[in-house]
Amino acid sequence: MTTTHSTTPRVALVTGGSGGIGKAVVERLAKDGFALGVHYAGNKAKADAVVEEITASGGQAIAIGGDVADEHAMEAAFDAVETAFGGIDVVVNAAGIMVLAPIAALDLDDLDRMHRTNIRGTFVVSQQAARRVRPGGAIINVSTSVTRTQLPTYGAYVASKAAVQGITLILARELRGKDITVNTVAPGPIATPLFLEGKDEATIANFAKATPLERLGEPEDVAESVAFLAGPARWVNGQVLYTNGGLA
Repeated sequence: MTTTHSTTPRVALVTGGSGGIGKAVVERLAKDGFALGVHYAGNKAKADAVVEEITASGGQAIAIGGDVADEHAMEAAFDAVETAFGGIDVVVNAAGIMVLAPIAALDLDDLDRMHRTNIRGTFVVSQQAARRVRPGGAIINVSTSVTRTQLPTYGAYVASKAAVQGITLILARELRGKDITVNTVAPGPIATPLFLEGKDEATIANFAKATPLERLGEPEDVAESVAFLAGPARWVNGQVLYTNGGLA
């Protein structure tokens, strides 16, 4: 008896894939042989550069734009990936925005912007993923460890990311029988522009010291967790994986 192995690559769509954690995830999944849909919200040049990097190394990737909170744009994004590569196996929701301020002082327009991208965007993309991801696939959302550490000024951001975790836990159970896992990665302090913006050196140093490993995380640290959930972790489902260097 002979066994044949498919040479067709698995396919992943990564929202926010042109920078920060999303870019690291794209690069890590490319190393695992995935064909990639690299999503961007506004900076096509950055997404094109990531695609060029992957294809130059012998991989497969396309850039796709659109507002994650717009269901029509995301339907078109999923269509584009399926047309290019024949289907979708993994969806990573890495797109997100963060505005920090005390609850008493936060501009409500900023609250609405975070909720649109972080909650509605995750919901819209998850909805498409639930309809389209192939059996054996995975849906991976990105939250934050501040849902546990409860730092001041993070109230609105944590509210949006706690919703992401809630969506994850429900969707994992709604997809019973589909052979699709749904999990959330909750990073600690990661050295990305999103995290570093507006923080002085003393604040950044305090964040680094807060973990037992006494450093900030790197986007690649989070990408390793995503690759685990996207690949071998078939018995991990409906969970929040705190990727934070031991932060409480």
